[in-house]
Amino acid sequence: MLKNRVKELRARYGFTQSDLGKQVDVTRQTIAFIEKGEFSPSITLALKLAKALQTNINDLFWLEEDGGHEK
Repeated sequence: MLKNRVKELRARYGFTQSDLGKQVDVTRQTIAFIEKGEFSPSITLALKLAKALQTNINDLFWLEEDGGHEK
């Protein structure tokens, strides 16, 4: 399962789901589904999210079986 820190980093930068969605050209609902792990973004969207949240893709998304991910 794909895990992520989108919600954590979005909150850190004070973005609403709508704010972040506008930055990466998706709906608020898409951001909500990504945060809940119910939707895996395309590589293009994942890169856009990483850029908007000022991090790299490996710190934003990881596979659950990798375990031990440090936040």
